[in-house]
Amino acid sequence: MSTLKADVRHQIQFTLNGKPAEGEAEPRMLLTDFLRQQIGATGTHVGCEHGVCGACTVVVDGMMTRACLTLAVQIEGCEVRTVEGLAPAADRLGILQSAFRRNHALQCGFCTAGILMSLDTYLRSNPDPAEEDIRVLLSGHLCRCTGYAPIVKAALEAAREMKTTTAHNEPVHV
Repeated sequence: MSTLKADVRHQIQFTLNGKPAEGEAEPRMLLTDFLRQQIGATGTHVGCEHGVCGACTVVVDGMMTRACLTLAVQIEGCEVRTVEGLAPAADRLGILQSAFRRNHALQCGFCTAGILMSLDTYLRSNPDPAEEDIRVLLSGHLCRCTGYAPIVKAALEAAREMKTTTAHNEPVHV
C-alpha cells in the first residue's frame, strides 16, 4: 500500500453515472466536496457531515455510500452513481423521481437526492418491498419538511410501476 502525500493533489479516474470522469483531490478531500466542487455534480448535498442525515448518499460500486464519510481518493477506479444519473434523459424523470413528484414526496428537496439514491439501490434488489421495509430503509434519512408518508407512498408506487415496466420488457429507469 502506498502513502499519499497530504499536500499533493492526486488524479482520480472513475465512472460517474455511466461515463468516464476524472478530477484531482488532496487525500483528505471528502467525496461530497469532490463531486460538488471538482466534478460539478451538485445534486449530492452536504447535510450533517457525520453520516447521520443521509443527504449525501451516493452509490459506489453498487453500495449505498455516505459521501461525507468517504474520501475522494477512495473512488479511484470505482463506478459512482449520483442523483444526476437517475433520469433517463435531461428532459425526462425516472420512475422513482416521477413518483416523488406525483406524491409530493419532497418539499425543500435538500434530503431528496440521498433518499432517492437509497431507494433506487434498494428497489433494484428488492422489487416487491413491504411498507415496513421502506420505512426501515428511510430510518437512515432525516427529512424535516415532508414527513415520511408521501415518501413511502411514492416508493411503493415506483416499485409497482417498475414491476409493470419489467413485465413488459421495457427498460427500467428508476
